[in-house]
Amino acid sequence: MVVTRKSAVRFIVALGLISLLADVTYEGARSVNGPFLGTLGASAAIIGIVSGAGELAGYVLRLFSGVAADRTRRYWTLTIFGYMVNLLAVPLLALAHHWSIAALLIILERAGKAVRTPARDVMLSQASKVIGRGWGFGLHEAMDQVGAFTGPLIVAWVLAESHEYWRAYALLGIPAVLAVITLLTARNLYPDPSHFERSHAAPPGHPGAPAKFPPTFWIYVAASGLVAAGIVDFPLIAYHFQHAGITSQPQTPIFYAVAMGVEAIAALISGRLFDRIGVPVLIAGVILLAASNALVFLGSFWIALAGMALWGAGQGAQGATLRAEIGNLVAPERRGAAYGIFNTIYGVLWFAGSTAAGILYGVSVETVVAFAMVTELAAVPLFLLARRRPA
Repeated sequence: MVVTRKSAVRFIVALGLISLLADVTYEGARSVNGPFLGTLGASAAIIGIVSGAGELAGYVLRLFSGVAADRTRRYWTLTIFGYMVNLLAVPLLALAHHWSIAALLIILERAGKAVRTPARDVMLSQASKVIGRGWGFGLHEAMDQVGAFTGPLIVAWVLAESHEYWRAYALLGIPAVLAVITLLTARNLYPDPSHFERSHAAPPGHPGAPAKFPPTFWIYVAASGLVAAGIVDFPLIAYHFQHAGITSQPQTPIFYAVAMGVEAIAALISGRLFDRIGVPVLIAGVILLAASNALVFLGSFWIALAGMALWGAGQGAQGATLRAEIGNLVAPERRGAAYGIFNTIYGVLWFAGSTAAGILYGVSVETVVAFAMVTELAAVPLFLLARRRPA
Protein backbone atom coordinates (compact mmCIF):
# COMPACT_ATOMS: atom_id res chain seq x y z
CA MET A 1 0.00 0.00 0.00
CA VAL A 2 1.42 3.37 -1.07
CA VAL A 3 1.23 5.80 1.86
CA THR A 4 0.37 9.38 0.91
CA ARG A 5 -1.71 12.11 2.47
CA LYS A 6 -4.46 11.34 -0.04
CA SER A 7 -4.47 7.64 0.77
CA ALA A 8 -4.70 8.43 4.48
CA VAL A 9 -7.63 10.77 3.87
CA ARG A 10 -9.36 8.14 1.73
CA PHE A 11 -8.99 5.57 4.50
CA ILE A 12 -10.35 7.97 7.12
CA VAL A 13 -13.27 8.80 4.82
CA ALA A 14 -13.93 5.05 4.38
CA LEU A 15 -14.09 4.63 8.16
CA GLY A 16 -16.24 7.75 8.31
CA LEU A 17 -18.70 6.35 5.76
CA ILE A 18 -19.02 3.15 7.78
CA SER A 19 -19.68 5.21 10.91
CA LEU A 20 -22.14 7.41 9.01
CA LEU A 21 -24.27 4.44 7.99
CA ALA A 22 -23.95 2.82 11.41
CA ASP A 23 -24.99 6.06 13.10
CA VAL A 24 -28.06 6.34 10.90
CA THR A 25 -28.97 2.97 12.41
CA TYR A 26 -28.25 3.25 16.10
CA GLU A 27 -28.53 7.01 16.60
CA GLY A 28 -31.89 6.87 14.86
CA ALA A 29 -32.85 4.30 17.46
CA ARG A 30 -31.36 6.25 20.35
CA SER A 31 -33.45 9.30 19.44
CA VAL A 32 -36.59 7.41 20.53
CA ASN A 33 -35.32 4.68 22.87
CA GLY A 34 -36.39 6.66 25.92
CA PRO A 35 -40.00 7.30 24.88
CA PHE A 36 -40.20 3.76 23.44
CA LEU A 37 -39.20 2.28 26.79
CA GLY A 38 -41.81 4.54 28.37
CA THR A 39 -44.55 3.09 26.14
CA LEU A 40 -43.50 -0.39 27.31
CA GLY A 41 -43.97 0.56 30.97
CA ALA A 42 -40.52 1.80 32.01
CA SER A 43 -40.27 4.69 34.52
CA ALA A 44 -37.85 7.64 34.33
CA ALA A 45 -35.54 5.91 36.81
CA ILE A 46 -35.53 2.72 34.74
CA ILE A 47 -34.82 4.69 31.55
CA GLY A 48 -31.90 6.43 33.24
CA ILE A 49 -30.55 3.12 34.55
CA VAL A 50 -30.96 1.34 31.20
CA SER A 51 -29.23 4.22 29.38
CA GLY A 52 -26.42 4.20 31.89
CA ALA A 53 -26.13 0.41 31.86
CA GLY A 54 -25.86 0.46 28.09
CA GLU A 55 -23.08 2.99 28.24
CA LEU A 56 -21.44 1.05 31.08
CA ALA A 57 -21.39 -2.14 29.01
CA GLY A 58 -20.33 -0.13 25.99
CA TYR A 59 -17.32 1.30 27.77
CA VAL A 60 -16.25 -1.33 30.33
CA LEU A 61 -15.98 -3.97 27.61
CA ARG A 62 -13.62 -1.66 25.73
CA LEU A 63 -10.96 -2.38 28.35
CA PHE A 64 -10.93 -6.03 27.29
CA SER A 65 -11.34 -5.37 23.57
CA GLY A 66 -8.58 -2.76 23.75
CA VAL A 67 -6.17 -5.20 25.38
CA ALA A 68 -7.21 -7.84 22.84
CA ALA A 69 -6.47 -5.39 20.03
CA ASP A 70 -2.96 -4.76 21.39
CA ARG A 71 -2.20 -8.44 21.85
CA THR A 72 -3.65 -9.83 18.65
CA ARG A 73 -3.26 -6.84 16.30
CA ARG A 74 -6.45 -8.16 14.66
CA TYR A 75 -7.97 -4.72 14.38
CA TRP A 76 -10.24 -5.52 11.45
CA THR A 77 -11.53 -8.77 13.01
CA LEU A 78 -12.60 -7.03 16.20
CA THR A 79 -14.04 -4.10 14.27
CA ILE A 80 -16.14 -6.29 11.97
CA PHE A 81 -17.46 -8.52 14.78
CA GLY A 82 -18.37 -5.50 16.91
CA TYR A 83 -20.22 -3.80 14.08
CA MET A 84 -22.20 -6.96 13.36
CA VAL A 85 -23.49 -7.13 16.96
CA ASN A 86 -23.90 -3.36 17.20
CA LEU A 87 -26.04 -3.12 14.07
CA LEU A 88 -28.10 -6.32 14.39
CA ALA A 89 -29.58 -5.31 17.75
CA VAL A 90 -31.37 -2.23 16.38
CA PRO A 91 -33.85 -3.78 13.91
CA LEU A 92 -34.56 -6.51 16.49
CA LEU A 93 -36.09 -3.78 18.69
CA ALA A 94 -39.05 -3.91 16.30
CA LEU A 95 -39.90 -7.27 17.88
CA ALA A 96 -39.65 -6.15 21.53
CA HIS A 97 -42.97 -6.10 23.42
CA HIS A 98 -41.69 -5.57 26.99
CA TRP A 99 -39.27 -2.98 28.31
CA SER A 100 -36.93 -5.66 29.69
CA ILE A 101 -36.42 -7.18 26.21
CA ALA A 102 -35.90 -3.74 24.69
CA ALA A 103 -33.45 -2.89 27.46
CA LEU A 104 -31.45 -6.05 26.75
CA LEU A 105 -31.20 -5.17 23.05
CA ILE A 106 -30.20 -1.59 23.83
CA ILE A 107 -27.41 -2.85 26.08
CA LEU A 108 -26.39 -5.43 23.47
CA GLU A 109 -26.11 -2.69 20.84
CA ARG A 110 -23.78 -0.75 23.13
CA ALA A 111 -21.76 -3.91 23.84
CA GLY A 112 -21.17 -4.44 20.13
CA LYS A 113 -19.91 -0.90 19.86
CA ALA A 114 -17.54 -1.64 22.74
CA VAL A 115 -15.95 -4.55 20.92
CA ARG A 116 -15.14 -2.62 17.77
CA THR A 117 -14.33 0.91 19.02
CA PRO A 118 -10.77 0.52 20.45
CA ALA A 119 -9.58 -1.41 17.39
CA ARG A 120 -11.25 1.08 15.06
CA ASP A 121 -9.75 4.03 16.95
CA VAL A 122 -6.25 2.53 16.75
CA MET A 123 -6.58 2.27 12.97
CA LEU A 124 -7.94 5.82 12.86
CA SER A 125 -5.05 7.11 14.97
CA GLN A 126 -2.60 5.38 12.63
CA ALA A 127 -4.00 7.08 9.54
CA SER A 128 -4.53 10.46 11.21
CA LYS A 129 -0.82 10.58 12.09
CA VAL A 130 -0.30 11.56 8.43
CA ILE A 131 -2.73 14.50 8.36
CA GLY A 132 -2.91 15.62 12.03
CA ARG A 133 -4.83 13.75 14.69
CA GLY A 134 -7.26 16.54 15.50
CA TRP A 135 -8.22 16.88 11.84
CA GLY A 136 -8.36 13.11 11.29
CA PHE A 137 -10.59 12.44 14.28
CA GLY A 138 -12.59 15.60 13.58
CA LEU A 139 -13.28 14.55 9.98
CA HIS A 140 -14.34 11.09 11.12
CA GLU A 141 -16.53 12.54 13.87
CA ALA A 142 -18.19 14.93 11.41
CA MET A 143 -19.11 12.11 9.03
CA ASP A 144 -20.26 10.10 12.03
CA GLN A 145 -22.61 12.91 13.02
CA VAL A 146 -24.03 13.28 9.54
CA GLY A 147 -25.39 9.80 10.09
CA ALA A 148 -26.50 10.73 13.58
CA PHE A 149 -28.36 13.70 12.06
CA THR A 150 -30.01 11.63 9.31
CA GLY A 151 -31.13 8.68 11.44
CA PRO A 152 -33.42 10.65 13.78
CA LEU A 153 -34.99 12.43 10.79
CA ILE A 154 -35.86 9.07 9.23
CA VAL A 155 -37.39 7.98 12.53
CA ALA A 156 -39.30 11.27 12.83
CA TRP A 157 -40.74 10.75 9.34
CA VAL A 158 -41.86 7.21 10.14
CA LEU A 159 -43.46 8.28 13.42
CA ALA A 160 -45.23 11.20 11.74
CA GLU A 161 -46.71 8.79 9.20
CA SER A 162 -47.56 5.82 11.42
CA HIS A 163 -46.88 6.65 15.11
CA GLU A 164 -45.50 3.10 15.42
CA TYR A 165 -42.02 2.64 16.82
CA TRP A 166 -41.58 -0.87 15.42
CA ARG A 167 -41.77 0.42 11.85
CA ALA A 168 -38.97 2.89 12.52
CA TYR A 169 -36.71 0.25 14.06
CA ALA A 170 -37.36 -2.14 11.16
CA LEU A 171 -36.53 0.51 8.55
CA LEU A 172 -33.18 1.16 10.27
CA GLY A 173 -32.12 -2.32 9.19
CA ILE A 174 -31.44 -0.96 5.68
CA PRO A 175 -28.53 1.36 6.60
CA ALA A 176 -27.27 -1.41 8.90
CA VAL A 177 -26.84 -3.76 5.92
CA LEU A 178 -25.19 -1.00 3.86
CA ALA A 179 -22.75 -0.34 6.71
CA VAL A 180 -21.69 -3.99 6.79
CA ILE A 181 -21.14 -4.03 3.01
CA THR A 182 -19.02 -0.86 3.21
CA LEU A 183 -17.06 -2.29 6.14
CA LEU A 184 -16.11 -5.47 4.29
CA THR A 185 -15.13 -3.44 1.21
CA ALA A 186 -12.85 -1.18 3.27
CA ARG A 187 -11.23 -4.24 4.85
CA ASN A 188 -10.28 -5.52 1.39
CA LEU A 189 -8.94 -2.14 0.23
CA TYR A 190 -6.91 -1.32 3.39
CA PRO A 191 -5.88 -4.64 5.03
CA ASP A 192 -3.05 -3.12 7.13
CA PRO A 193 -3.55 0.53 8.20
CA SER A 194 -0.42 0.39 10.42
CA HIS A 195 1.56 1.30 7.28
CA PHE A 196 0.32 4.86 7.68
CA GLU A 197 1.96 5.41 11.05
CA ARG A 198 5.11 3.42 10.29
CA SER A 199 5.79 5.63 7.29
CA HIS A 200 5.67 8.69 9.57
CA ALA A 201 7.52 7.25 12.57
CA ALA A 202 10.01 9.40 14.43
CA PRO A 203 13.59 9.09 13.12
CA PRO A 204 16.31 7.46 15.25
CA GLY A 205 17.35 9.70 18.13
CA HIS A 206 13.91 11.29 18.28
CA PRO A 207 11.68 8.73 20.00
CA GLY A 208 7.97 9.27 20.37
CA ALA A 209 5.88 8.76 23.52
CA PRO A 210 7.22 6.40 26.23
CA ALA A 211 5.96 2.82 26.25
CA LYS A 212 4.27 3.15 29.66
CA PHE A 213 1.37 5.46 30.39
CA PRO A 214 2.59 8.90 31.51
CA PRO A 215 1.04 10.61 34.59
CA THR A 216 -0.60 13.13 32.28
CA PHE A 217 -2.62 10.30 30.75
CA TRP A 218 -4.20 9.42 34.11
CA ILE A 219 -5.03 13.05 34.90
CA TYR A 220 -6.56 13.38 31.46
CA VAL A 221 -8.64 10.22 31.93
CA ALA A 222 -9.90 11.46 35.32
CA ALA A 223 -10.98 14.77 33.78
CA SER A 224 -12.74 12.97 30.94
CA GLY A 225 -14.54 10.78 33.45
CA LEU A 226 -15.97 13.82 35.24
CA VAL A 227 -17.32 15.11 31.95
CA ALA A 228 -18.91 11.72 31.29
CA ALA A 229 -20.53 11.66 34.74
CA GLY A 230 -22.19 14.98 34.02
CA ILE A 231 -23.61 14.06 30.61
CA VAL A 232 -27.37 13.59 30.69
CA ASP A 233 -27.99 11.03 27.97
CA PHE A 234 -30.65 11.76 25.38
CA PRO A 235 -33.14 9.02 26.35
CA LEU A 236 -33.76 10.85 29.64
CA ILE A 237 -33.83 14.22 27.85
CA ALA A 238 -36.36 12.83 25.35
CA TYR A 239 -38.45 11.45 28.22
CA HIS A 240 -38.42 14.92 29.81
CA PHE A 241 -39.42 16.62 26.55
CA GLN A 242 -42.51 14.47 26.18
CA HIS A 243 -43.30 14.22 29.90
CA ALA A 244 -43.23 18.03 30.18
CA GLY A 245 -45.13 18.51 26.91
CA ILE A 246 -42.24 20.37 25.25
CA THR A 247 -42.25 18.22 22.09
CA SER A 248 -44.66 15.92 20.31
CA GLN A 249 -43.73 12.35 19.39
CA PRO A 250 -42.35 13.21 15.91
CA GLN A 251 -40.64 16.41 17.15
CA THR A 252 -38.47 14.59 19.70
CA PRO A 253 -36.15 12.90 17.17
CA ILE A 254 -35.99 16.18 15.22
CA PHE A 255 -34.53 17.86 18.31
CA TYR A 256 -31.94 15.10 18.44
CA ALA A 257 -31.20 15.54 14.73
CA VAL A 258 -30.54 19.26 15.28
CA ALA A 259 -28.05 18.38 18.00
CA MET A 260 -26.32 15.87 15.74
CA GLY A 261 -26.11 18.37 12.87
CA VAL A 262 -24.50 20.96 15.13
CA GLU A 263 -22.20 18.25 16.48
CA ALA A 264 -20.94 17.45 12.96
CA ILE A 265 -20.02 21.09 12.29
CA ALA A 266 -18.48 21.52 15.75
CA ALA A 267 -16.36 18.38 15.25
CA LEU A 268 -14.81 19.71 12.05
CA ILE A 269 -14.03 23.11 13.55
CA SER A 270 -12.79 21.67 16.85
CA GLY A 271 -10.55 19.12 15.12
CA ARG A 272 -8.79 21.81 13.10
CA LEU A 273 -8.37 24.08 16.12
CA PHE A 274 -7.16 21.21 18.30
CA ASP A 275 -4.13 20.61 16.06
CA ARG A 276 -3.20 24.27 16.58
CA ILE A 277 -3.98 25.09 20.21
CA GLY A 278 -4.69 21.74 21.91
CA VAL A 279 -6.75 21.13 25.06
CA PRO A 280 -8.40 24.61 25.37
CA VAL A 281 -10.66 23.55 22.50
CA LEU A 282 -11.88 20.63 24.59
CA ILE A 283 -12.42 22.90 27.62
CA ALA A 284 -14.60 25.20 25.52
CA GLY A 285 -16.69 22.15 24.58
CA VAL A 286 -17.12 21.20 28.25
CA ILE A 287 -18.37 24.71 29.07
CA LEU A 288 -20.90 24.56 26.21
CA LEU A 289 -22.07 21.13 27.36
CA ALA A 290 -22.52 22.35 30.95
CA ALA A 291 -24.48 25.42 29.82
CA SER A 292 -26.83 23.28 27.72
CA ASN A 293 -28.34 21.56 30.77
CA ALA A 294 -30.21 24.62 32.04
CA LEU A 295 -31.70 25.35 28.63
CA VAL A 296 -32.70 21.75 27.93
CA PHE A 297 -34.41 21.06 31.26
CA LEU A 298 -35.70 24.48 32.29
CA GLY A 299 -36.69 26.03 28.96
CA SER A 300 -39.74 25.96 26.74
CA PHE A 301 -39.78 24.71 23.12
CA TRP A 302 -37.35 27.15 21.49
CA ILE A 303 -35.08 27.49 24.50
CA ALA A 304 -34.86 23.71 24.79
CA LEU A 305 -34.04 23.52 21.08
CA ALA A 306 -31.22 26.02 21.60
CA GLY A 307 -30.07 23.88 24.51
CA MET A 308 -29.90 20.85 22.24
CA ALA A 309 -27.75 22.85 19.81
CA LEU A 310 -25.34 23.67 22.66
CA TRP A 311 -25.43 20.02 23.76
CA GLY A 312 -24.46 18.99 20.23
CA ALA A 313 -21.67 21.58 20.02
CA GLY A 314 -20.17 20.35 23.28
CA GLN A 315 -20.42 16.72 22.21
CA GLY A 316 -18.80 17.56 18.86
CA ALA A 317 -15.84 19.22 20.53
CA GLN A 318 -15.37 16.16 22.73
CA GLY A 319 -15.71 13.71 19.86
CA ALA A 320 -13.01 15.46 17.85
CA THR A 321 -10.53 15.95 20.68
CA LEU A 322 -10.84 13.41 23.51
CA ARG A 323 -9.70 10.39 21.47
CA ALA A 324 -7.22 12.43 19.43
CA GLU A 325 -5.31 13.44 22.56
CA ILE A 326 -4.96 9.80 23.62
CA GLY A 327 -3.09 9.19 20.36
CA ASN A 328 -0.70 11.99 21.30
CA LEU A 329 -0.14 10.79 24.87
CA VAL A 330 0.44 7.05 24.38
CA ALA A 331 2.86 5.01 22.26
CA PRO A 332 1.38 2.91 19.41
CA GLU A 333 2.09 -0.46 21.05
CA ARG A 334 0.00 0.50 24.12
CA ARG A 335 -2.67 2.53 22.38
CA GLY A 336 -5.35 -0.18 22.22
CA ALA A 337 -5.11 -0.69 25.98
CA ALA A 338 -5.03 3.09 26.49
CA TYR A 339 -8.27 3.51 24.57
CA GLY A 340 -9.73 0.59 26.52
CA ILE A 341 -8.80 2.09 29.92
CA PHE A 342 -9.95 5.55 28.87
CA ASN A 343 -13.30 4.26 27.65
CA THR A 344 -13.84 2.00 30.65
CA ILE A 345 -13.41 4.81 33.17
CA TYR A 346 -15.46 7.10 30.95
CA GLY A 347 -18.24 4.51 30.76
CA VAL A 348 -18.31 3.63 34.46
CA LEU A 349 -18.70 7.29 35.39
CA TRP A 350 -21.24 7.83 32.61
CA PHE A 351 -23.29 4.96 34.06
CA ALA A 352 -23.03 6.43 37.56
CA GLY A 353 -23.99 9.87 36.31
CA SER A 354 -26.89 8.63 34.16
CA THR A 355 -28.26 6.58 37.03
CA ALA A 356 -27.98 9.56 39.38
CA ALA A 357 -29.68 11.85 36.84
CA GLY A 358 -32.57 9.42 36.39
CA ILE A 359 -33.09 9.19 40.16
CA LEU A 360 -32.67 12.95 40.68
CA TYR A 361 -35.25 13.62 37.97
CA GLY A 362 -37.82 12.16 40.37
CA VAL A 363 -36.77 14.86 42.87
CA SER A 364 -36.73 17.87 40.53
CA VAL A 365 -35.33 18.93 37.17
CA GLU A 366 -33.41 21.70 38.92
CA THR A 367 -31.49 19.07 40.87
CA VAL A 368 -30.57 17.29 37.63
CA VAL A 369 -29.31 20.57 36.12
CA ALA A 370 -27.20 21.42 39.19
CA PHE A 371 -25.68 17.93 39.33
CA ALA A 372 -24.77 17.90 35.63
CA MET A 373 -23.27 21.38 35.54
CA VAL A 374 -21.16 21.04 38.69
CA THR A 375 -19.79 17.64 37.65
CA GLU A 376 -18.84 18.75 34.13
CA LEU A 377 -17.23 22.03 35.19
CA ALA A 378 -15.18 20.19 37.85
CA ALA A 379 -13.24 18.62 34.95
CA VAL A 380 -11.87 21.95 33.70
CA PRO A 381 -9.05 22.33 36.30
CA LEU A 382 -7.86 18.79 35.58
CA PHE A 383 -7.78 19.41 31.84
CA LEU A 384 -5.69 22.51 32.49
CA LEU A 385 -3.34 20.43 34.65
CA ALA A 386 -3.02 17.83 31.89
CA ARG A 387 -2.57 20.43 29.17
CA ARG A 388 0.32 19.77 26.82
CA ARG A 389 2.15 22.23 24.66
CA PRO A 390 0.72 22.16 21.11
CA ALA A 391 3.01 20.51 18.56
